Amino acid sequence: MSENIYSRRLTQLKAVLSNQKLDGIYITNLTNVRYISGFTGSSGSCLITMDKEYFFTDGRYLTQSKNEVKGFRCVIGNDSHLKMMAKENLMSDGISIGFESDFVSVNLFESIKNSFPKVKWEKTSRIIETLAAVKDETELDALRTAVEITDQVYTEVLPMIKVGVTEKEIANELSFRYRAYGDGEAYSPIVATGPNSALPHAVSGDRPFAKGDFIVIDAAAKYAGYHADMTRTPVVGEATDRHREIYEIVREAQQKGLNGVKAGLACKEADALTRTHIEAAGYGEYYIHSTGHGLGLEIHTMPRLSAMSTDTLQENYVVTIEPGIYIPEFGGVRIEDDVIIQKDGCEVLNQTTKELVILK
Repeated sequence: MSENIYSRRLTQLKAVLSNQKLDGIYITNLTNVRYISGFTGSSGSCLITMDKEYFFTDGRYLTQSKNEVKGFRCVIGNDSHLKMMAKENLMSDGISIGFESDFVSVNLFESIKNSFPKVKWEKTSRIIETLAAVKDETELDALRTAVEITDQVYTEVLPMIKVGVTEKEIANELSFRYRAYGDGEAYSPIVATGPNSALPHAVSGDRPFAKGDFIVIDAAAKYAGYHADMTRTPVVGEATDRHREIYEIVREAQQKGLNGVKAGLACKEADALTRTHIEAAGYGEYYIHSTGHGLGLEIHTMPRLSAMSTDTLQENYVVTIEPGIYIPEFGGVRIEDDVIIQKDGCEVLNQTTKELVILK
């Protein structure tokens, strides 16, 4: 990404800090460090004040930080980041600095306070996450590419699913192809057949596919750090009336979600779009998760489309719509797409068919 993107993000962040009457923020969560600075390594933190930006890491990332981190003063050493901050004398007594209370452990907070006892440390929550939820065009392009790879790999792998092939064999093939075409898998692929498909987050194992099995395939690619997310549920052999009934209820619920989401809609109302349909069909007790979640540099980001959410959808949020029905000992169905929230609706990114696929 260009330096201008990070400069714009810093400007937005400082406006939020000013509104919260903070003189700066200390960022320790690595996903947020990447979002604000561009650094992709495993050891880094940022101190941002109203007039300066500092990035801290160790000698392993000397070259990488020079290539990735633009507009920050890079401080590199073998001491802890707090010790490096203290040596550089970067903060005046009495200033108010925010810290990421959602990620800072008790031990780390004690170290922060002890290292800078005259700084006023203020708890913050979801400041950067809120900024990151609204995607810019560079991020949207990366997400579109991740979804395109996801669609392509699903199309390539689907013919490999046959009676006797195992969940793990297909999961491994998906992972291999995501690495071949992009940055790798967005998360460990879920390939769950038969009774296992009734487990929303099943771990792919050695169970072979058998006739009459629903197969929940929840797997996706990552590209330029951005995560896609897709689920489809084919059936092996022949589809019974029960298969078709459950599948069609989920498909209709998912379509209601796609038709109804738009900027300004409360996330709990987005959840209700799919949930009300499944409940009316008599399967409400088998819909055991929320309708969706945000996507970005992590697979689960703001917002959450759940009955308990207090968030509201905004333009250029990227979220999943993924209702499901899970019947113990029989199987489950989930259908999931990634969408870009727009003023009057949404753009559905996934192109893989959602008609019931029967694998002979």
